[in-house]
Amino acid sequence: MKTNMDVLNIPNTLTLLRIVAIPFFAAMMIYHRYDIALAVFVLASITDALDGLIARVTNKQTKLGQFLDPMADKFLLITSFILFTIYGWIPAWLTISIISRDLIVLVGWMLFYLIHHVVFIRPSMLGKSAIAAQMVLLAYVLLRINFQALLPDPALLVWVTTILTVASGLYYIVKGLMYTNG
Repeated sequence: MKTNMDVLNIPNTLTLLRIVAIPFFAAMMIYHRYDIALAVFVLASITDALDGLIARVTNKQTKLGQFLDPMADKFLLITSFILFTIYGWIPAWLTISIISRDLIVLVGWMLFYLIHHVVFIRPSMLGKSAIAAQMVLLAYVLLRINFQALLPDPALLVWVTTILTVASGLYYIVKGLMYTNG
């Protein structure tokens, strides 16, 4: 039987801290405290890297962590992309592409669960690369806002993020259809 200590381990606590940080990040963006927003975003990104690493190294992976970690990522990413689009820093079509991809993957996962009763689908390297590109793009935009004279326009990062996001969405669709039909 699992105890609270098994579930509230260090990796899951870091993930919960990332979820709690999201409203603070959004508030700092809304109040134009981009320096603090950058610090919160960087800390949230570090917790994302640390929680998975610690979970694997200490063998403390839990079902709660497998659920919460990607949810925390999605909440942070979607909040950021919506705010950045409202401020005109990220093209609306990219935000729509990212949210659409996530909705398609979510609906596909729900259908997959209803048909095959499989709860957890392992993320692909392409999917992880798309999320990493999204995080890098957001961090770059925040850095550029705080240190504008030092960094060029993020156009190349926008296109790399778009290509990886769309490719990973197509990959998950094809993989789901192959599994269902095969």
